[in-house]
Amino acid sequence: MLVLGIETSCDETAAAVVRDDRTILADVVLSQLDEHRPYGGVVPEIAARAHLDHLDRLVAEALRRSGACLAEMDAVAATAGPGLIGGLLVGVTTGKAIAAVAGKPFVAVNHLEGHALSARLSHGLDFPYLLLLVSGGHCQLLVVDGVGRYRRLGATIDDAAGEAFDKVAKMLELGYPGGPAVQHAAESGDPSRFHLPRPMKGKPGCDFSFSGLKNAVRLLVAELGQATNQDRADVAAAFQLAVAESVADRAGRAMREFALGLRGPAHLVVAGGVAANSLLRQTLAGKAAECGFTVVAPPLGLCTDNGAMIAWAGLERLCLGQSDGLDFAARPRWPLDPGAKRLRGAGVKA
Repeated sequence: MLVLGIETSCDETAAAVVRDDRTILADVVLSQLDEHRPYGGVVPEIAARAHLDHLDRLVAEALRRSGACLAEMDAVAATAGPGLIGGLLVGVTTGKAIAAVAGKPFVAVNHLEGHALSARLSHGLDFPYLLLLVSGGHCQLLVVDGVGRYRRLGATIDDAAGEAFDKVAKMLELGYPGGPAVQHAAESGDPSRFHLPRPMKGKPGCDFSFSGLKNAVRLLVAELGQATNQDRADVAAAFQLAVAESVADRAGRAMREFALGLRGPAHLVVAGGVAANSLLRQTLAGKAAECGFTVVAPPLGLCTDNGAMIAWAGLERLCLGQSDGLDFAARPRWPLDPGAKRLRGAGVKA
């Protein structure tokens, strides 16, 4: 089977074609970094207009690269939430229109489920496994028991990790996007020069917190005054290490909880844009080894927002006989575990 996937939940416009043998026939992503860089963050109105300007062309390009025509698609999948509602409406409306014209099933995909199932696309991973989802709008630990079957063990109680990276990069005048900018600056920094808090480390449960750490960086930057390039590098290194150690501590608690009664291999899947951070991956690998887990990280292109993971999630649901009506409404909030407590915080979209 072949599925066309569309992703427009934030600031990447993407389209892809994926086959049910886990082959990505085409994966086209257009970044909007230049449009949002002057503002130091994503502007929803600008993002929605950019999706509207480019999506049709990207869908056509994905079909061209795949070597297949629309008539050969078995379904059209589009991200229907969570995310910025303007962008979601562009993608969902386009996906519905294509499905209606071609007479194909339409699958409304939860963006978080796209990340959750990406390791099955890249590694063919079997259920169940533990997922750490870390991105600009999400920071969660979930047990993935199957398609549509998720249990949240922990989440941020305030800010998402990626949001904290963006704000710290802005404080340090490192540029946008914040994640790569902080990592680049930290490469020449001394992480031991400044001590920053490790939020929630050692506390019960698996929840995260980043607002206090972000505020500690703000106070440190104010104290430094006219910071030198070396000051900025040292602060970036200290912040990055604090995030990595805090996340690893929370993930360690989740791994120990998940492992109780588990039969078979134990895997920790790390997905989302912040999962591209090399220090975070290294720190998580060490913690996973302590807990008897193997870290599975999809390729960087599947960690950030992309159409291939949406097409794959659509395929997984299609194989179970699931599809959605053309009256399906895009939703800015759409938790994977509806029974879990609703999340509130800066940038949190689930």
